[in-house]
This record gives sequence, structure tokens and C-alpha cells, in this order.
Amino acid sequence: MEKQEVFSGKTAEEAIETGLEALGVTREEVDVEVLDEGKRKLFGSVPAQVKLTVRRKLTDGERAVKFLEGLFSLLETDASPTLKEEDERIVIDLQTETTKGLIGRRGELIDAVQTLAGAVANTGRRDYRRVVVDCGNYREDREETLRHVAEKLAAKAVRLGKRVRLEPMNPYERRIIHSALVDNPDVTTKSEGKEPGRFVVIIPKNLRTFEKRDRGGRGKYGDRKGGYDRKGGFDRKEKYGDRKPYPKRELPAEGTPQSSGTSFKSSSGGYKKGGFSGFFGTYLGNSRDGEAEQTVEEKTPESFGTTTSDEE
Repeated sequence: MEKQEVFSGKTAEEAIETGLEALGVTREEVDVEVLDEGKRKLFGSVPAQVKLTVRRKLTDGERAVKFLEGLFSLLETDASPTLKEEDERIVIDLQTETTKGLIGRRGELIDAVQTLAGAVANTGRRDYRRVVVDCGNYREDREETLRHVAEKLAAKAVRLGKRVRLEPMNPYERRIIHSALVDNPDVTTKSEGKEPGRFVVIIPKNLRTFEKRDRGGRGKYGDRKGGYDRKGGFDRKEKYGDRKPYPKRELPAEGTPQSSGTSFKSSSGGYKKGGFSGFFGTYLGNSRDGEAEQTVEEKTPESFGTTTSDEE
């Protein structure tokens, strides 16, 4: 019940201050009704009187509901919040014609509304109270889906002997995964990463340690049937065997037709491979008798590749 009391003072303001001090409340927590403004007379005065009505203090859930009403009014949304439960946790149900527009993709919008409502409900509290905002049984359906996914992925982790990582979730959904597998004797769960990308990892108790596979029959040091040595270099002899000796090229003797185009002598002595000393095509030169040009057809095989000297 609301508490009402009447207080007096020289002025209405003084009567209000007296009443607030007596009730131990603030101005925002009471409704003020001025009964008499008070009058000053030639001899004496009539005191002012005010009636103070202490408003009922809102609960944590009621504060959250009142906040959401103002929020939806500003957003021009037809959603209507209703306090459904306020025991161990605070449950607020949203009534609206278009649930999809209020829930959002993967529940992003309704999760944001739930975060704001939780912040308002826990203002001034030392211990945190959990706040759940639901719309069209979305939370119940989502919880059932997450439990089914958790059991399915736990079986996969045990079958493969590998860790299985789930997609990033908010704390409420991660808690559902942990609670769904807390009694599973074959796996354990833990959360990794940082918000908002924090995720759950399912770890099987038969976790295997996988070794790197050999590719193409390679041995310990990466060789392919003995293709690489211990230092990581390629051992050609071990892979292909001894190398056959390369046959040496026999150079033709000097003065033969086959020696044309090869110079056996150089200024440094020895021979120079690839040097050109013979002449092909037409040879132009002065003979001892001043003869005209001599063509290749006029040359004999013995003189092919040999120049004519001007001196005897």
C-alpha cells in the first residue's frame, strides 16, 4: 500500500522538506499535494500543509519493463513488454505482430534488447540477476536447437578423436551448450576466444595426437625412396646410380677437311675451340701471278679450309 502523510511548515517548500526528511525518501519517490499554501496575517500566520504520498518502489523486473516501454515508444515499435517471471531470473515476454523484425538475424536484435534490459534491472545491485527477454517462444526453440547440435557435434568429436569448434555465441547460448554436455562422460567443453567472437570447443576424452603424413613414399628425411640425404640435399647417385662417363669428342687432325672452322693454335698456345680459321664460299685474294677470283668449285678437296700464301 502507498504511504500518505501530511506535513506542515511556514511555506509549502519547507513542509515538503520536512516530510522528505521524516520519511527518509527523495523528491522523486513521492507525490506531493499542497493542501494549504499558508497565509501571513497582521498578527501571526497560518502554516502551509502538504500531503506526501510515497510511491511504491519498483522491483528490478518492473524497472526493466518500464525501460523497454519507453525504448519501444522511441523506436515506434508496436511491441509490448510483459513481466512474466521474477524469481531466480527475470523473464520478460514481448508481444508483437511481426516477431521476425524484432528477433533479427540469429537473434541479434532480441539479444541486444535483452542486454539493455539486464543492465537496467541490475542497476544498483551487488549480485547479478539474470534477465531473459523472449518473443514468440524464440528462446525455447533456440535452446532445443542448440542442445541437439551439441549432442551431434559431441558424437562427431568422439568418433574422429578431434576437437570440434562451434560458431561464436553470446554467453547465454554458450551456457546452453555447456549445460547440455555437462553429464556427457565422453567429452568436456570450454570457451575460448574474446567477445564478441567467443566460442565453445568440444574436447573428446579419446583425443588423438595426429602425426604429419609422409607424402609419396618419402622417408624420414623427406626422400622419395632415397632421393634426399640427411642434410636435406638431393643425392643423385643414390637415386639414379653412377653417372656414365660422357664420351670425349675426337678433334680432327690439322689440315684435314673436317678441321675447317676450327683453330688449333692461338696466341697463348694450345687450342681454342670454336675459333674460325677456314673460309667458306668465295675467297678473294691476290695470287702470286695476280690471277682473278678463285671460287670454291675451283678448289680441290685438299685445299679446302687452307689459305693461299702471298709468299713462297
